[in-house]
Amino acid sequence: MSFIWPALLWSLVTIPLLVLLYLRMQKRRSQYAVRYGSLGLVQQASGRGVGLRRHIPAILFLLGLTILFIALARPQMVLGLPKVEGIVILAFDVSGSMSAEDFEPTRLEAAKIVAKDFVSRQPSTVQVGVVAFSESGFSVELPSNDQAAILASIDRLKPQRGTSLASGIIVSLNTIATLTGQDPILSADQQSDVPTPEPEPIAENSAVIVLLTDGENNVNPDPLAAAQLAADRGVRIHTIAVGSVEGVTLEVNGFTVHTKVDEATLQQIAAITEGQYFNAQTEEDLRTIYESIEPHLVIEQDETEVTAVFAGLSILILLIGGMLSLLWFSHVP
Repeated sequence: MSFIWPALLWSLVTIPLLVLLYLRMQKRRSQYAVRYGSLGLVQQASGRGVGLRRHIPAILFLLGLTILFIALARPQMVLGLPKVEGIVILAFDVSGSMSAEDFEPTRLEAAKIVAKDFVSRQPSTVQVGVVAFSESGFSVELPSNDQAAILASIDRLKPQRGTSLASGIIVSLNTIATLTGQDPILSADQQSDVPTPEPEPIAENSAVIVLLTDGENNVNPDPLAAAQLAADRGVRIHTIAVGSVEGVTLEVNGFTVHTKVDEATLQQIAAITEGQYFNAQTEEDLRTIYESIEPHLVIEQDETEVTAVFAGLSILILLIGGMLSLLWFSHVP
């Protein structure tokens, strides 16, 4: 336990003084009864008829005052408090294939609509960031709880060219590293001659990546290598396949291409990071998926002021002492 105003703990020195004053009053009462009273009056004045019960209200008053003086110093305790918190990176595939219309109005627009609904329902303790990737990845909005800025950044997303899942994952990890103080990742196949400690096992943590894509990777590096980097850092990747397994034919930059969901790659990415894979067939499926990946309650050890608890307990004890004194002796000690 610690105190915000520890100097006020000096008020506790009055407790021994009050104890000495009470003992002196009891001694004087006994002397007065012996000197001036008959046997009956002596018993009444000295309190022999009620035994130790006569001291209970006074003890309660001293205990209540002790706790109240401690409350004056504003005590703090480390408590495990449940909080909904975390970092969520929404990584949007903005490749040309995301303009396919097997989702209404398009794959990208359907993902944006539901993503904005997800953002609007997050508490202020959850920081949401936005990453976009096509042939390369870039951070559109750093994680924050500024919902207006996050929604505006999602609105600005437009389909571009190829698809590099690894770029989206690496940029997302580096965005998380900016907040958590980790070293940035230079590339998916970075190697180091310096031995590194065994990675921490993946636990239920507050940083996750939600990868929204059709999964058709056509630009290096290897997305599975990038997923392993996420696993080493304890970051789960939830993959959401946006599009149909059968696929659809569309025209991109003057070329006619057939695009369909690459489920196998997305399932592997999720499995490597101990995340979840979802196949969104409709916009309603997307909405259900978002609800299932909302941040969890975490227990955070935090130093919390407990002045109110001490003050309330002291008042309760003082009231009990006063009630007993009035009930037994018709006066307050």
